[in-house]
Amino acid sequence: MAQIELRGVSARYPSGGQVLDGVSLVVDKGEVVSIIGPSGSGKSTLLRVLVGLLPPSAGEVWLDGSRLDYADRKALTAARARLAIVFQQFNLFQNMTALDNVTVTPVKIRREPKASARARGEALLRRVGLGDKLGAYPDELSGGQQQRVALARALALGPEILLLDEVTSALDPEMVNEVLDAIRDLANEGITMLIVSHEMAFVREVSDRVVMMADGAVVETGPPGQIFDAPRTERCREFVSKILRH
Repeated sequence: MAQIELRGVSARYPSGGQVLDGVSLVVDKGEVVSIIGPSGSGKSTLLRVLVGLLPPSAGEVWLDGSRLDYADRKALTAARARLAIVFQQFNLFQNMTALDNVTVTPVKIRREPKASARARGEALLRRVGLGDKLGAYPDELSGGQQQRVALARALALGPEILLLDEVTSALDPEMVNEVLDAIRDLANEGITMLIVSHEMAFVREVSDRVVMMADGAVVETGPPGQIFDAPRTERCREFVSKILRH
């Protein structure tokens, strides 16, 4: 069943530059879809459009069969309650512990009782391998640990759909695997995921389907074996040949 459907979605920067050009894409419930492509192809922008950080200039976005009206603040708030996005930068509150970073939004914004929020926050931090870092502040954590706190913070909102935007790109190479391991575990639990990543070995392993983008448009979509081993379009073949050579 389609959980996310984009129908001819285009988007422009406030300055007027086109960044998405007629993107159509269907993501089924529980599916892990990775988006790859050269820098500036619109990958990250696609995730930002989904959560309303950059509303589409044309086309439609549907969630579970209902069209999302980005001009309707109430509808957008309801949609955002079902989506969580994790960015390249950790964006943690430096004056809060790992546990407080995970629980602050459920408590302050959603008015969840503090005791239940903390119990769930502790469970989520254990889930991403940080059960021994509950009281640690961000400057006491490695980059990989901070990114895992950011993952736990996103999960604390109980999203149905998790959007991951190059979550390893700001990390030192030795810290990448600990974040990818946490994402692997989440992928195995059936949450719908849209992943923008340049970690091609990881994309091949974790994805049900891979979408290759260039110049703001979808060039090719298919299972990882097709995209990496037998791409059907010249543009995809060109991109894959370059990234697999290095």
